[in-house]
Amino acid sequence: MSNFATVSLTDDERAALEMLCRRRKVEALVWKRARAFILLDAGYDPKIVCEILDIGPSVLMEWRFAYKADGLAFFGLKDYSPREGHLSFPQEEAVKEHFSEHPARCVDEIRAYILAEFGQSYCRSGASKLMRRLGFEYKKPLALSAQADPDQQQAFIDWYEALMTALSPDEAVVFSDAVHPEYQSRPAHGWFPKGQKTAVKTTSGRKRLNIQGALNLETFQFTFVEGEKINAETTRQMLEKIEQSYPTKTAIHVILDNARYHHAKILTPWLESPERRVKLHFLPSYAPHLNAIERLWGIMHKWVTHNQHYPSFAAFTVAIFEFFRKTLPENWTKFRDTVTDNFRVVATQNYKVI
Repeated sequence: MSNFATVSLTDDERAALEMLCRRRKVEALVWKRARAFILLDAGYDPKIVCEILDIGPSVLMEWRFAYKADGLAFFGLKDYSPREGHLSFPQEEAVKEHFSEHPARCVDEIRAYILAEFGQSYCRSGASKLMRRLGFEYKKPLALSAQADPDQQQAFIDWYEALMTALSPDEAVVFSDAVHPEYQSRPAHGWFPKGQKTAVKTTSGRKRLNIQGALNLETFQFTFVEGEKINAETTRQMLEKIEQSYPTKTAIHVILDNARYHHAKILTPWLESPERRVKLHFLPSYAPHLNAIERLWGIMHKWVTHNQHYPSFAAFTVAIFEFFRKTLPENWTKFRDTVTDNFRVVATQNYKVI
């Protein structure tokens, strides 16, 4: 091929074509043209470019002449030059770089930045569309404990996997925790008719249930006790109930957190009794994500409390217990993909901490 196939792009032209190639919705031919010129500008041999993009030498030559005559308009980039209400591709890159380092809390911050830096005024929906096109999404950051120890988490995961691998038929593993559903309405996202003002009735007071439970991920058998408060006594009652629920098991491994009442001295004599079959295993500190039963509490709230109003605390109590006694055993196959033991280490170095 002759030198007609060589290309030398300016920085702005290269940025424009690279942005075009990253767009999610772009015609295949336009994308192929932009990619050809980027490769040529990077020094690729024209023959190699033709092989990569499955085009003929004459096609590449025609593209080169068209580009020489029309510039970036050849690619359909008629909005390459800044026009009222729009940013150029280099400006969009600057927006992307800025908000990658300084996350915006709301769309108004984005609008203010664009107006101050580039003199362009965006409406709220326009700024939202721009950010989505630049690869951003509106979401809530994950709350991570500053005290969580990644090494301890990994050690627990390794121990748990070894336990499950070596588990014998006469052993069982359950995850235990306490939950305190409040008699309060919980507004949650849902699909409602556009333009309809939607509300959920709220309740007054701070009444709540105190439930201590244990979940077997293999069978989804749920064992629980309820009391005025959760303490060492309710813990002992729950452990006794677990043993009664598994009469044929010689060992029942109970995985639970480090709540003070789980370590209460008054439990020691009972736990050290020769006939005891429950064996307690404590999670690493600040690692609730390693307790599978926490995921069940989330499903319980979605099923029972989200966008639901109960006329009385008694009705609320009935709904909570019906979930555990009826809904869970009847629908556990729907929940098993969410309530799992696919544990992972959660560490700040794996996230962009703001």
